[in-house]
Amino acid sequence: MRRFTALRGATLTALALSTALTTAPARAHTARPLGIDHCTATACHFDVPPGTYDVTVRLGAATASATRITGETRRTLLPETAVPAGGHATRSFTVDVRTPEGEPTGPDGTPGLDLALGGSAPALDAIRVTPAGHARRILLIGDSTVCDQPADPYSGWGQQLPQYLREGLSVANHADSGESTVTYLQDPRLWAAVRPLIRPGDLVLVQLAHNDKTTDEATYRANLETLVAGIRDRGGQPVLVTPVVRRWFNADGTLDNDTALLVNGLGVDHPAVIRSVAAAEEVPLIDLTAKTKQLVESLGPEASKALYLYNEKRDNTHTSVHGATVFAGLVRDELLARHLVPEGRVRV
Repeated sequence: MRRFTALRGATLTALALSTALTTAPARAHTARPLGIDHCTATACHFDVPPGTYDVTVRLGAATASATRITGETRRTLLPETAVPAGGHATRSFTVDVRTPEGEPTGPDGTPGLDLALGGSAPALDAIRVTPAGHARRILLIGDSTVCDQPADPYSGWGQQLPQYLREGLSVANHADSGESTVTYLQDPRLWAAVRPLIRPGDLVLVQLAHNDKTTDEATYRANLETLVAGIRDRGGQPVLVTPVVRRWFNADGTLDNDTALLVNGLGVDHPAVIRSVAAAEEVPLIDLTAKTKQLVESLGPEASKALYLYNEKRDNTHTSVHGATVFAGLVRDELLARHLVPEGRVRV
């Protein structure tokens, strides 16, 4: 692979990078930004400790390019961005670096910050990585439909949410496959580990329902209330999210059956309980059940397969990268509609 050794093209005044984008190695303990000497044509690695980092990239080359950037455990940090031949485009985002890198109960992953350059014709001209000074965070608590899935073809909507955010707003995805409200509260690697990380002003989105198949209504309600209270005790702002629907159609093309709408074997209507708790606790609600139901029904039994892993796995619950990206877009829209994030920090 060709290794980038110098900045190409005009000065980077639009980036406010100037000589800060140095080709000399910079260590994590210094104040100097890390630059393109840490990259190859397809990837970058920065030897930094866990934390939150601002990344500014300059894309483009002599030929037309289209670059997509993912990071850590397959998180989409920048959607595919087309740049005409000879042109350049500057984009910035903020990324969460942690251990474990992906799911809280998964492997530690690779130390430092890893970025992968994809897209139909990737071209990275310059990059700068610095510790984020005052970034606001969106923490995610959820299950496999939300988490940073480790392998194709799976993807959670939380894994795709970062691509909709600009510098100054990051996603810390602490969702974990297979978790219910019961297990998330009980496992010391989950709630007990996440709660101390919550800082005043953090948004904490909670979507747990798919695996509460044997949880009675009183327990489910109490568990949601425990999470809300714990988030508030830390100075965070809880946001309750109803679960994405399962792709289980009735003969008439609707999704009004218990399987699709997350009513468990005990008759507990999870979305209804979440709505009730949100109202009682005066917590913002993102009704992702209603939003995804409307979308899936509008697409119909055939076209909606692309949102899920039906074609690959006969799976009507877990989403493809495409489906997770679409569902993350619905979350983005709801965050904006409820004024939970500033418009200037969001890509639309």
